[in-house]
Amino acid sequence: MVATFLTFLLVLTALGASATVAKRLSVAPAIVFLIVGIILAFLPGFPRIEMKPEGVLLLVLPPLIYSAGVSMSWREFKANLRPISLLAIGCVIFTTVMVAAAAHYALGLPWGVGFVLGAIVSPPDVVAPLAIARRLKLPHRILVILEGEGLANDATALILYRFAVLAVSTGTFSLAPATGTFIAIIVCEIAFGIVVGWLSLRLRQWAHDPRVEISLSLLTPYLAFWVPEHFHGSGVIATVVTGLYVSWNGPLLISSKTRLQGIFFWDFVIWLIEGVLFLMIGFQLRLLMEKSKALPIEILTAVAIVSAIVIVARFLWVFPGTYLPRLLSKRIAARDAKPPWRYVAVIGFTGIRGVVSLAVALALPLTLPNGQDFPHRDLILLVTFGVIIVTLIGIGLTLPLLVRLLGLSDHGHLEAIREREAEISARREILESARGSLDQIIKDRNLPEGLARFLEARHETRMRALPEPPREEGQFTPATQGASLVREIITIERTCLHRLLREGKITDETRRRIERDLDLEEAVVDNREKNGPL
Repeated sequence: MVATFLTFLLVLTALGASATVAKRLSVAPAIVFLIVGIILAFLPGFPRIEMKPEGVLLLVLPPLIYSAGVSMSWREFKANLRPISLLAIGCVIFTTVMVAAAAHYALGLPWGVGFVLGAIVSPPDVVAPLAIARRLKLPHRILVILEGEGLANDATALILYRFAVLAVSTGTFSLAPATGTFIAIIVCEIAFGIVVGWLSLRLRQWAHDPRVEISLSLLTPYLAFWVPEHFHGSGVIATVVTGLYVSWNGPLLISSKTRLQGIFFWDFVIWLIEGVLFLMIGFQLRLLMEKSKALPIEILTAVAIVSAIVIVARFLWVFPGTYLPRLLSKRIAARDAKPPWRYVAVIGFTGIRGVVSLAVALALPLTLPNGQDFPHRDLILLVTFGVIIVTLIGIGLTLPLLVRLLGLSDHGHLEAIREREAEISARREILESARGSLDQIIKDRNLPEGLARFLEARHETRMRALPEPPREEGQFTPATQGASLVREIITIERTCLHRLLREGKITDETRRRIERDLDLEEAVVDNREKNGPL
């Protein structure tokens, strides 16, 4: 028990140090986590930490997918359903077939084993590509498509994986029943996800306690994932649908207290999970190499071929998948304008593989039903790990250069200005609507003059705090210029508060109440400063 706890502390220490290095170097944290994990794995005396695939698939994946679903806009997901489906279903199947063909003809693997490998490495990661893309401030629609793809592609890959493993185990495969099963799984999981989302929101509304509600929100993804997984589904689709349902229907049913506490809770939980997962991926390299019976040259050749295939296959899919439907259908062309080729190129270049691929590879059975070893299991594991390294480090480090060469950061900047203008306009419209209601409330309820003046003064203060929309880069408004001054004043108030506590003029309980008000005010200032100047 002590050794396990010390190992846990070592992992947390490595996580904190890696995150600090990533921030100082302005590099995506996932890349640093992976590299640090590989280095630590080969240090003499460092404990060997083996990643349990069932722990990833059943314990870690559900909250990651659910959180991404909640943060995803259902309106934007629905508006981009066609490109998301083409990537999450079509591109995954296409990549699986391409890898299977390469594995069979170039590496000499049986077709069934090739399809197993293809299903494992076909889905891009749900975490790393989006994190890198957001840091680069890419156009919003690119982020929406990548996020939507990351939510749904694991389901396609997991279903294909189970079909492929079954084919290797039994030696038979029938396309028609597999297709019917695939469609049935999708339909049933969508329905189940809606039911779980509805039930979760109703239970949280009845609880009306932030601690209970956050606990229920943590249980929700496991219910959505575990039940379909138990009945040989993927669990991913149901969890995604649950998250989207909560995202769309939750704002009017979840209290402000729960929302404020839940944001901080889930932000920390997801950061911790993502960091530990990529560290754990790095830890696995030494274990895989020690267990493998394959020759190094054979491994390197297979990694190079499969990595090239998954990268090229994505490009071969995204360009025709983007432009052919518009050429073949006037309705699609009229409804959805043709995107610039640079947008398509960036989407094609973000096929980073991650933790789900490795977890699924580790979950491969050791033996077949007849007692023989699962064919080429060691090679599949090492190739999967190699593809993760090549795509995460290779693509992750070169994607910023590609974005600069294509000039897409400028597009994202202009889009952010327009979004900020729309936000300020929406805030103004909300306050004007509230003003009309306020006048009616004062009149109908015959409020005392002092209370009426207080409400009116509060409203006017909020109206004056609205900044003017920035028109040029680097333009600051009075509201955002004053953020640093307000923070300085809050610091002075906080110093005075602690002086009063030390002098015994207030109790600790009083200090906590006042400190919470100052913390909330500072959080508002931080948000305004972050989103104000563009």
